[in-house]
Amino acid sequence: MAFSPKITLLAALLLLTACRSDPIQFHTLTPAQPARGNGEEIRIEGISVPPQVDRAQIVIRQGSSGLAILETDWWGASLADELRSALVDQLSNANPQRKVSVRVDVQRFDSIPGQYGLIDVKWRLRPLGAGDGALVTCRSTLQTPSGPSIEDLVTAQQNNVKRLAAVISQAAASQRGCPAQS
Repeated sequence: MAFSPKITLLAALLLLTACRSDPIQFHTLTPAQPARGNGEEIRIEGISVPPQVDRAQIVIRQGSSGLAILETDWWGASLADELRSALVDQLSNANPQRKVSVRVDVQRFDSIPGQYGLIDVKWRLRPLGAGDGALVTCRSTLQTPSGPSIEDLVTAQQNNVKRLAAVISQAAASQRGCPAQS
């Protein structure tokens, strides 16, 4: 049984269009209007995030116990690298009275479409050149309402990172320990 070239071509085109996937959208935690400064005052020692969300694909919560890895919405880098870049950008605008370093350990990074973006972080400040006795260890839980789209969730998380940088900068400038939770 021979097929005409037109039918073969039509079948091939149908197969190709059926296999087409949606394009990947890339997102960043660094806002479009970056902060500007010299970035020398607060050095980032390290950043850790839970392994469930430390990937290029954006991970959202579903229900009370589910996670969904979005195949077409990705971070520009791994979440830890995105967070580092955004904090470097935001902390470069800081002007503390002393030079310090910060270590950031993300406990939770929740993104729930139509509800909120949340970041729960333990962070540690240390004056540069000081020993462990000068450490200040704090915890910040920041939550921002979000609309239903992934773009809304990314904007909510950008806001959380901006607020985290402000809290870290406040603690670095005050030298009085952890700022009060707002």
